Amino acid sequence: MAPFTLRAGSLRARTATLTITLASLLSFAGNAAASTAPARPYVPTPYPVVERMLEMAALQPDDHLIDLGSGDGRIAISAVKDWNAGSALGIDLNSARLAQAQQNAEEAGVADRVRFERADLQETDLSDASVLTVYQLNAKNLWLQPVILKNMNPGARVLTHSFDLGEWEPDQSDTVEGGTVHMWTVPASVGGKWQLTTAEGTEALILIEQSYQRVVGSAEIGGEPMMLSEPHLHGNEIRFTIDSRQYVGKVEGDRIVPLEGTDVAVGWNAQRI
Repeated sequence: MAPFTLRAGSLRARTATLTITLASLLSFAGNAAASTAPARPYVPTPYPVVERMLEMAALQPDDHLIDLGSGDGRIAISAVKDWNAGSALGIDLNSARLAQAQQNAEEAGVADRVRFERADLQETDLSDASVLTVYQLNAKNLWLQPVILKNMNPGARVLTHSFDLGEWEPDQSDTVEGGTVHMWTVPASVGGKWQLTTAEGTEALILIEQSYQRVVGSAEIGGEPMMLSEPHLHGNEIRFTIDSRQYVGKVEGDRIVPLEGTDVAVGWNAQRI
């Protein structure tokens, strides 16, 4: 029996050695394949597209632009140098491109107002951005959509090149160099019940249903129901008509304050209830 036991032990040892060798080969092959797999190609945004995106954004001196996937920095730099933005931040994961972007900013004379950071897109704080530019795959954009709506302020503008944001329809689109530039304005949250009080003290109950920037609604005054005519929401500005009287207001959290205009109601206010 002893010789048999010895051979069995040798067989087990050879089997174990063979198993380890095969595992090592498979691991090596997997690592080799991973190391030779092509990285996602860097495709810079064409300059005519950059110009159209920034033109649509209507940048102002108090705007802070964040560019996700900033590459060589052309959008962030041009926003400040050529389109009047106050400051810009470029976010990228590629260290070499970040270094090139920083050098480009210094050569353009805007390094004091444009900076670049290495960070994951999903970890970037967007709350300070009044303008956001994105050139990513649709899957990334779809993840980004609820983050934009939750963290960016109403009235902030979002621009993409060639890719959309799912069911959230853009406010404006244009075709440039065979691609499409889209722009959205982040809408205020207005869905729900509101109590509107006119300058004369009349109270109206308003019910608004919201899907992104699209709104519909109804009103009730003195128990009489009526439609909320021509409702329109753009950023934090809302307008609607009740009984031939037009209301234009600015949404400030849970209240709406009146804005001045021609032939619009004055002295009114609305509170979310």
